[in-house]
Amino acid sequence: MSISQWASNARNTAADLASFSEILRDLKSRDVDIEIFFLEADNATLIKRFSETRRRHPLSNDEVPLNEAIIQERSLLEAIAVEADLHMDTSRTNIHQLRELIQSRVNNGDHSQLSLLFESFGFKQGIPVDADFIFDVRCIPNPHWQPSLRKLTGCDPAVAEFLEQHDDAIKMFEDIRNFLENWIPRFEADNRSYMTIAIGCTGGQHRSVYMVEKLTAWFKELRPGILHRHRELS
Repeated sequence: MSISQWASNARNTAADLASFSEILRDLKSRDVDIEIFFLEADNATLIKRFSETRRRHPLSNDEVPLNEAIIQERSLLEAIAVEADLHMDTSRTNIHQLRELIQSRVNNGDHSQLSLLFESFGFKQGIPVDADFIFDVRCIPNPHWQPSLRKLTGCDPAVAEFLEQHDDAIKMFEDIRNFLENWIPRFEADNRSYMTIAIGCTGGQHRSVYMVEKLTAWFKELRPGILHRHRELS
């Protein structure tokens, strides 16, 4: 029985899910190449999705409301979550974006190399739960307060030019870059396959986008498997 056949959601029995780790170890002992992607979303998003599709949650009934069923499901799926190679938060991702993101992470070329995703986000919209590292760049000057830059994003040269006039922005980039250059090899040595680096500013439009663009360009010159995503620009 394959993992995808029985460990996909809470429709499986608690006993099945509890034995997940044991079955996974058995498959790995047979040299089966396995990667586990664990997709999740916040409670509010899950409730909205079930309401829109009018589908009953497999754990809900007349005595168990939907919000409690979701909490129970998280507990049941913990055995899978702790074994996952990659966690992906789909709360702010539609089906097309999710498909593109998975394809890019699976088809990044050399699977012996760690796949590194740089993701910008806005703290106003919540912290990405699937991030391995989160860097806060709200302390550097905000282009939002420049009328000529307000409608632009960190992808635009004018925003980059504005930020690079400030020593704090340059120092922030250098510090994040140096930290990652020092520690990424340690995670690779620990057999990590995927890593997500989240960079946040207030709205996810200018500073975090600029920093992700700059880090992506730098690391693409050094290693394969470099991806980037701007959550609030999607």
